[in-house]
Amino acid sequence: MGWISKMPQEQYAHRSTMQTSEGPQVMNFTIDGMGNLRITDKGLKLEGDSEFLKPLYAKEIRSRPGNPLYFQSARNVTVNILNEKTKVLTRLVTGPQAVEAHSQKFEVKTLSGKLLFSADDNEVVVGAERLRVLGAEGTVFPKSIETPNVRADPFKELRLESPTRALVMEAPKGIEINAEAGSLKATCRTELRLESKDGEITLNSAKIKLPNLPQGSSSSAGSRQKIYELCVCPNGRLFLSQAGASSTCQINTSVCL
Repeated sequence: MGWISKMPQEQYAHRSTMQTSEGPQVMNFTIDGMGNLRITDKGLKLEGDSEFLKPLYAKEIRSRPGNPLYFQSARNVTVNILNEKTKVLTRLVTGPQAVEAHSQKFEVKTLSGKLLFSADDNEVVVGAERLRVLGAEGTVFPKSIETPNVRADPFKELRLESPTRALVMEAPKGIEINAEAGSLKATCRTELRLESKDGEITLNSAKIKLPNLPQGSSSSAGSRQKIYELCVCPNGRLFLSQAGASSTCQINTSVCL
């Protein structure tokens, strides 16, 4: 049986000198590797910065324990996932202008596996408990939005606004607008419509004011008492008519024109 005697590592180590345009360079070749490259029982270990001029194939790339791992490029860094036919399945590109992800679906999850955000061709899902938009101009939805609840932060006002078009709210089982600790204001430029096709509209309050209703004409010889009758025109318009012994709405029907 043959045998190999163990000799000190220094006997195997030698220096190789190569001539370059900058003069002679010394390359340290040993049984453990070359230069900053070391061969260990766990793989290759690089000491310091390294540059690979051609593709590098590795099962795993990791930094030293406790140290970060840096990928540095003059243009961009691209990570591709290929199938057995070398076709790109997913791609992540970090460039000087943007970070791009190309895949069938993009997901962001917590360490426990809870979905925070996902996007695909059909929909974008926000799985967090709260979606917060910090822009001063608010949130713009060019088309419709579907949600079971819209509310503001505590002690902040909620404002739904359509500066140039109409604001429409629809629900198959009704719409509830509730301001528990403040006032509710609805303002429009032309027409405000509350419509119920199969039910009723209830204004439940200790005090209901309609301060700008038109008033019907009254005779100067009549009583000057400040008691009025609320009248309804056939087209639904409301107006006030000075109260009398009987209804005075018929006298002031010219308001409905």
